[in-house]
Amino acid sequence: MHLLDSLGAHSAISVSALSLYLKEMLEINDILQNIWVHGEVSNCKTYPSGHCYFTLKEGDSQLPCVFFKSARLRTSAPTLRDGMALAVNGRVAFYERDGKLQIYVDEVIPLGEGALFQRYELLKAQLEAEGLFASERKRPLPVQPAVIGIVTSLQAAALRDMLRTLRNRYPLVQVILAPALVQGVEAPASIAAALDLLNEHGEADVVIVGRGGGSIEELWAFNEEVVARAIARSRIPVISGVGHETDFTIADFVADHRASTPTAAATAAVPDIADWQSTLLQKQQVLTDLMTARIEDLQDQVAYALRDLEHVSPQNTVIKHKQQVDEYTDRLHTYMQHLLSLRAERLRSASLQLHSLSPLLTIARGYAVVRQHSDQTVVTSVQQVQAGDVLTIQVQDGLIPVEVVRP
Repeated sequence: MHLLDSLGAHSAISVSALSLYLKEMLEINDILQNIWVHGEVSNCKTYPSGHCYFTLKEGDSQLPCVFFKSARLRTSAPTLRDGMALAVNGRVAFYERDGKLQIYVDEVIPLGEGALFQRYELLKAQLEAEGLFASERKRPLPVQPAVIGIVTSLQAAALRDMLRTLRNRYPLVQVILAPALVQGVEAPASIAAALDLLNEHGEADVVIVGRGGGSIEELWAFNEEVVARAIARSRIPVISGVGHETDFTIADFVADHRASTPTAAATAAVPDIADWQSTLLQKQQVLTDLMTARIEDLQDQVAYALRDLEHVSPQNTVIKHKQQVDEYTDRLHTYMQHLLSLRAERLRSASLQLHSLSPLLTIARGYAVVRQHSDQTVVTSVQQVQAGDVLTIQVQDGLIPVEVVRP
């Protein structure tokens, strides 16, 4: 009796017990332990470890598959990619941790291309023949866009990534969001309508059409012809940023610029203001260096001019003449001193000579000098006086006034 057979209507078992039961049920089924299944590969990823994980799809049904490195090397399996039609051999098991059924693949046989891949290649060839992929029709992206249009889902994580990137790189830009479905049957028409709406609005300088990564089915809206035609007729340059680096959609080929991710699309759409700041700082330094060099050159020129001016300046002549004046003054002073000394000596000699001839010496020996009182004329003869004249007799110690009685 199995575990579930013993349970009553109102009994319950743990998740672990049920998971173990499902695992055991699959392991005892001989058909499921060695089974071939065919379908189309989707969401294929090979990790650095060498293990390959993919989904095998057919219509609306899908099965996760695990193809370990050891099995791949043992069977020399081809490199798997989305869109391949495969027949896989392996065992069906229940992965308890994730609670999912998956096939552990032992061998793969390629069956050609899947239906989706064939549709992809057919439309790609058609649009390429019409010239929609031609490089000459690709328009350059604006260097400094003022307005960015974005076509994506409002709920997409890619939208937050793009807005954050635009804000960090170029906060001057404005964003116009044209919401659209990016997955499902209605997504292609929604994306095309959003693109047309941005063109009618006319303010965007560049448009980003994007969404994050996913399986080929989840990205399929960007492989539809209606989206490709909308991008091709857009008057505004279009950047396609869909999925991951390895994902290529029809939209990528038609767009004016293909970015590997939505974040890369936002990066391509705007310049990095940090680069501008760095460039400005570099130019500021260059300008500062030029101005410093120019000022130093002018200072040198001023110094040379001052030296030249000093050579021709009248101040030197004035200083020279001042020195000459000082020298002449000293010489004149010396000459005048000498002249005064000479004249003084001569005066002294004349004074001595005059003194030796002075009548005072005669008077001092008992002689007197008689003068007219009126005009001090020296009287040397009686003929010079008359009765009544007043005379002055000078003796050694003074003057004696006298009156002539008779001559």
